[in-house]
Amino acid sequence: MPSSRSLAALTGITVLGIALTACQDQASGQIVARNDARIVETISNTSIHGCHRFPEGVTHVENFTQSSLMMYTTPDCSVPPGGQSVYLNMQASDHAVRSTGLWRSFSFAPE
Repeated sequence: MPSSRSLAALTGITVLGIALTACQDQASGQIVARNDARIVETISNTSIHGCHRFPEGVTHVENFTQSSLMMYTTPDCSVPPGGQSVYLNMQASDHAVRSTGLWRSFSFAPE
């Protein structure tokens, strides 16, 4: 009997370790993207890796995650010549400036 308890405990610890490791690859919380007053997309617990595209350009982003974002006017998270990205801190919101154009993508800022 003791060996089956040890095996069960080891299996439980392994599963917990895998679950905790997987959570580190996700931003806990929500990102709400709007175009004026209309919600375009609500994203929950998304991956912190790579570039994320909005389905259309957005004017306002609310970051209710525990991670900071970089906002881009391009669909591929690149900064166009003469342009810039916008840093959006965790638990903050911001509006796109009409002169720079709508936000089309975001990535998570390195921490």
